[in-house]
Amino acid sequence: MTTMTQTSARFREFKMPDVGEGLTEAEILKWFVQPGDTVTDGQVVCEVETAKAAVELPIPFDGVVHELRFAEGTTVDVGEVIITVDVAPGSEDAPAPAAATPAQEPVEAAPAEEPKGRTPVLVGYGVAESSTKRRPRKGAAPEAAAVAAAVQAELNGHGSAAPVVDAPPAGRPLAKPPVRKLAKDLGIDLATVVPTGKDGIITREDVHAAVAPAAVAPEAAEPVAVSVPETPATVGSARETRIPVKGVRKAIAQAMVGSAFTAPHVTEFVTVDVTRTMKLVAELKEDKEMAGVRVNPLLIIAKALLVAIKRNPEVNAAWDEANQEIVQKHYVNLGIAAATPRGLIVPNIKDAHDKTLPQLAAALGELVATARDGKTSPAAMAGGTVTITNVGVFGVDTGTPILNPGESAILAVGAIKLQPWVHKGKVKPRQVTTLALSFDHRLVDGELGSKVLADVAAILEQPKRLITWA
Repeated sequence: MTTMTQTSARFREFKMPDVGEGLTEAEILKWFVQPGDTVTDGQVVCEVETAKAAVELPIPFDGVVHELRFAEGTTVDVGEVIITVDVAPGSEDAPAPAAATPAQEPVEAAPAEEPKGRTPVLVGYGVAESSTKRRPRKGAAPEAAAVAAAVQAELNGHGSAAPVVDAPPAGRPLAKPPVRKLAKDLGIDLATVVPTGKDGIITREDVHAAVAPAAVAPEAAEPVAVSVPETPATVGSARETRIPVKGVRKAIAQAMVGSAFTAPHVTEFVTVDVTRTMKLVAELKEDKEMAGVRVNPLLIIAKALLVAIKRNPEVNAAWDEANQEIVQKHYVNLGIAAATPRGLIVPNIKDAHDKTLPQLAAALGELVATARDGKTSPAAMAGGTVTITNVGVFGVDTGTPILNPGESAILAVGAIKLQPWVHKGKVKPRQVTTLALSFDHRLVDGELGSKVLADVAAILEQPKRLITWA
């Protein structure tokens, strides 16, 4: 029995889990541990960003961190090993720990046999089988050193680093299985693609560049990952800046394009006097029943929309393209669009239709706080039926909101302003806002959409209808 075999059982591998809804990759935002640190079962070791949200990953066993396989900022496929842990530290023949760097692909420890009945994944989720096989590092270090030297020379001569592209390696082109599949689907011969990934690996961007080379600027190619101090995450000059689109922002872009060009949007507007609603908000803030929860106009608007849906249930539906069916929902998962440092996300309040006003206020407060902290889970953003977007907080009067994919309607709320308004036959200063309702015209015709919007406006004008209509 060799030494590697004797020591390999000491090392446990933790793979990038599928943190929900079939996601295929995630970016490592931050490591909370380093090689040599002691970890315990359930301890959070890193934070990753998926196309849905930022998620903390707990490790499911005890030990000492042996190796971090990827550097912060690296996008990793689901199923790839991201960290190895020495579960039986103290043996004399243990290899020295090594931290992952962007320039080198670490040596892979021999896989440890996992105990039956337990797989090291994020609690509550499964993990997809990985078809990725690691290559040995033979020759990797000299190549990385040569690339780093070339980049440093460029820095000394011009003050900025230009992307370095290696010639395609001899023999079978190096690419991960998802990239090979992409090339096959697009009809691209990988042997003709110039790799820009580390160690000469062909990336998705390289394949797309081969499809339409004229449409890709040279600086848009992914640079070789080398260790250069203080290299900015964005690339640009005094006249422009290029920001990589990935994670949540990439998912937003794809979802909005898909929604805008799939669902036939119709938007209707109404301007309404909400003076009585603002008075109700002030009264509720003093109500003992609402103690401990945040009361604001959005709470009353959300309740008004829920009552309008109850009166017009056909609006709460989804379009099933595969079966050519309209699916009417008998529950309301109310989405609230929230602006976060990572982009706009739309978590939703599950079964909002069943909640009392204090319960709805508490759910809104928790949703907003979680979103601002960047802790919204993928599950919290799944299954929404209708959404509210409050553009008024930015001082905007209104807009034409795009539907959240899979939902039937979205209500935009504009800024509430003191304006001259005809009230009881006289012009008086009143609190006024403009509402905009966008809906999927496959599901909602003009009459139904108008009824929903009119009901919301009527409740905000006379909040006592929350009692008589509920």
